[in-house]
Amino acid sequence: MAMDAKTNAKTPLESRLTRRGFVTLCGLGLASLGLAACGAPSGGTATNDKGYTLVEAGTLMGVSDMAYPPLESIPDGGGSPEGFEIDMMDAIAKKLGLTMKWLPATKFDTIIPLIKQGGKADVGVSAFTITDERKQEIDFTESYLDSNQALVAPASVGSLTKEQLNVAGTQVAVQSGTTGESWVKENLPQATCVPLDDAIQALTGVQTGLYAAAVADLPVMSYLCKQSYTSLKVMIEIPTGEQYGIVVSKTNSKLTADINKALADLQADGTMDALKQKWFGQKL
Repeated sequence: MAMDAKTNAKTPLESRLTRRGFVTLCGLGLASLGLAACGAPSGGTATNDKGYTLVEAGTLMGVSDMAYPPLESIPDGGGSPEGFEIDMMDAIAKKLGLTMKWLPATKFDTIIPLIKQGGKADVGVSAFTITDERKQEIDFTESYLDSNQALVAPASVGSLTKEQLNVAGTQVAVQSGTTGESWVKENLPQATCVPLDDAIQALTGVQTGLYAAAVADLPVMSYLCKQSYTSLKVMIEIPTGEQYGIVVSKTNSKLTADINKALADLQADGTMDALKQKWFGQKL
């Protein structure tokens, strides 16, 4: 993923439905990308008079892991998703004259293959860092948010360095398929990198002593440490200079272009700054 804090505290995130729980409830067959469960579209496409295709006429269908607050998450007890990216996509869809809809929460590292495959979702929106490797599979819109990585550990340890973690037997949790995972493998080669479904699972593991530390996007780590995992602390801010983009199929370049125009309009009219203030407590 690669990626501060939302001003209004939520109830503890430990009680939120994780992506795994939500997927289980929906009976999703992730191995085969069987997203038709829970009412997902059957996989058809609708021709749009603006020059692109949509999974469902009049609708912009999105897919996300829904476990990365304050960017995107499912409220306690289920319900509609919420977060910065959710509000942003609502505003983009409105600019395009469409209604925003979301597939059930989907494992992060399956989203790009799903968009590349086509027929299930129009866009992937889950704090995807724009990388050359990912560009080989799909297209990205222009960036809508900058981010770095963060290493989180129990505040009780006082301070922590990369050298202290980079030893055999030390376990560092990450979200599978993210730039955080790549950073740990490259910079902490002696430690054991433990890929998990989402950042919430990673921080829960650190909080319970299962892992020595966790690495993920700085905006999310800062938010979670302030709102729910208050015994944990961002020990190291890692200046990776990442930028988030919306994932679109290479076969739908006109949709990418129209989303880029909508993003530019939202930046010009102040909507993006307002959403950043709402969810991060600052314009960034």
